Amino acid sequence: MAINAGLFGLVMAFYLVVTAYLGYLGWKRTKTHEDFMIAGRKVHPYLVAVSYGATFISTSAIVGFGGAASLFGMGLLWLTFMNIFVGIFIAFVVFGNRVRKMGRNLGALTFPEVLGRRYGSRFIQGFSGLLVWIFMPLYASIVLIGAGRMLESILQINFDVALLFFTVIIAAYVILGGLKGVIYADAFQGTLMAVGMLILLIGTYAALGGVGKAHNSLTDFKETDTYANLTNKGAPLPVLGHQGYTTFPKMSLGNKPADASGLNNTEGIFWTVLIGLIFGVGIGVLAQPQLVVRCMASKSKRDLNRAVAIGGVFILLMTGVAFTVGSLSNVYWEQEGVGIIKSPYNTSLSSSEVRDMYYEYDEDGVLINRPSDYVYWTDNAIPEFVNHAFPQWFAYIFMLSLVAAAMSTLSSQFHAMGTSFGHDFYGSFFGKKGKDEAITYMTRVGIAATVLVSVALGYILPLSIIARATTIFFGLCSAVFLSAYAAGLFWKKATRTGAYASIVGGFIVWAIWTAFFKATEAQPLGISEAIFGKDVLLAAKASLTQLDSFFIALPVSIVLMIVVSYLTKPPEDAEIEKAFKDI
Repeated sequence: MAINAGLFGLVMAFYLVVTAYLGYLGWKRTKTHEDFMIAGRKVHPYLVAVSYGATFISTSAIVGFGGAASLFGMGLLWLTFMNIFVGIFIAFVVFGNRVRKMGRNLGALTFPEVLGRRYGSRFIQGFSGLLVWIFMPLYASIVLIGAGRMLESILQINFDVALLFFTVIIAAYVILGGLKGVIYADAFQGTLMAVGMLILLIGTYAALGGVGKAHNSLTDFKETDTYANLTNKGAPLPVLGHQGYTTFPKMSLGNKPADASGLNNTEGIFWTVLIGLIFGVGIGVLAQPQLVVRCMASKSKRDLNRAVAIGGVFILLMTGVAFTVGSLSNVYWEQEGVGIIKSPYNTSLSSSEVRDMYYEYDEDGVLINRPSDYVYWTDNAIPEFVNHAFPQWFAYIFMLSLVAAAMSTLSSQFHAMGTSFGHDFYGSFFGKKGKDEAITYMTRVGIAATVLVSVALGYILPLSIIARATTIFFGLCSAVFLSAYAAGLFWKKATRTGAYASIVGGFIVWAIWTAFFKATEAQPLGISEAIFGKDVLLAAKASLTQLDSFFIALPVSIVLMIVVSYLTKPPEDAEIEKAFKDI
């Protein structure tokens, strides 16, 4: 089903006018460097909660993780629990008020600056800012990919054109309006997202005959021939430990013996779901720079506590609905009698290569022919389901929800990347402290540069990368920042040298494991192959190649933080008193 491009254009124009006005409002109210960086530290709890949620939940959650749920099933709802308990309750109540007060005590305006001033180190601030600026474009690019998939599927336009559509609009109001413009727009966009996801859930159950029938049908789906033939990594799902869409994958330590089909040496999916998706994102949220700054922008502890309930409901609507609908989409295709051919989850093919294989476009980039069987790579599961199962009017609403999800997250990412470059890296390493105009200018330069890099990555990254790329960045933040961040907030004896060791050591271990041991990342990177002639080291021990990098690096980072802090001189009492005042 293609929607009326002209009518949708009018709806989109209205949406963009409202977004532009909110960006303009943020620009008008941005008077100081502190306003640009942290919105003056006086943000309303509703704005904090919805902006936090809209930044956290993007097309990577709705499209990418919803697509992963279409393959792995409702076991991903454990990630929803983690998102609410860790990402909202722990982040706001346990960490949020402390980082808000410490940031105010130390005059810190960014997450890297909190770390740097807590430990009295320009290196920590500058190095942390540099890591965010270098690696966050990977995360931003997959948000662009998710939005592009939705535009491509529903509007049937060229994917490359869709990427540019978002970038120009978002970059404009982030560069001009700073964090105030971002938060105002986020609140509006988050409200649209909540409405769209609620209608999506209701419509899905209506299309499948009600809640009970839909879930019973999904449970029974594992008995069908279609399920038995669905593949991932080239092998049928049951061989990989998949036990149905309402059951968690069977625990596996790696390689499995040959079965009746003759397949052997296949990797289980248990660790991919549990460690890579659920724990990788569920824990990594605590050390996300673009999320921590929302807590720092809140006015008081009372406001943060009020934001918990709003944020929890919002996250439930976003991830809970996406994972449920992604899983239930399998029932719809089975009822429709359509042959499902799922592209392998870990395909290394690029977007253009798979499109050329399965779809036919005219010279203007308009889709003119689909294959006879229903073919999708997992990142297209939710968009294609909406495109086929829902009426045209809902396509408008859901399209706007996806546009809002992408824009809210990207705007925050661009702001975080820009501040990491201008305020943290440039300001720390080049001695420009106190020169607010110069730092604000370099922040805007940093935003523009990362926008270009993010768009470039959006063109070249492989398909089905959205959920996996999200876990890569969240895992990086866990491995590098989490132990130093937590120790800095809760342990007065944590030392500067301990933080050095934790941050640098965590990054080194994360990078080594990513490049040489984690199969899904090491193989595409090709570093191990180039140096050692093996795409993955210790390939015979497949159980190790299943473990995500943060699962190895985070414990190392924690041990380094504790041991080195005990072996080195504790910080001066005056420094600790200043940082922990009123905490």
